[in-house]
Amino acid sequence: MAERPALIIQVARGGAVGRQLDVEKPRSVASGDAVVEAGPADEAGALVAPDHGEVVLSLPSPEALRREGEEVRRVIGEAGEGVEPLVVVVEAAEELRDEELSAVVQASQKSARPVILRVIRDA
Repeated sequence: MAERPALIIQVARGGAVGRQLDVEKPRSVASGDAVVEAGPADEAGALVAPDHGEVVLSLPSPEALRREGEEVRRVIGEAGEGVEPLVVVVEAAEELRDEELSAVVQASQKSARPVILRVIRDA
């Protein structure tokens, strides 16, 4: 198990993505490289995002994490120093798979700053 998780995955409490991550844990979650944090949802079921963190990238879906892997690694790697966590936003997801999480977990492991993958709503 990792000493400090490289990645924090934020999802809406009671949502489909959170349930999927609980039942079908991707390798990064099972190994402790990533942890899932369920937060409050609004009346439409969207994550009420905490007001902390520096958004470095916003993508429409988890598939974009895989397609834009180099960009994910670049923006996290070039974010510089700071105290706030770096945040990658995914607007909507049905589920999160290993191949989609791979680039953000790899980049997070090299970052001195905490990294959050924030999934706003279930697709």
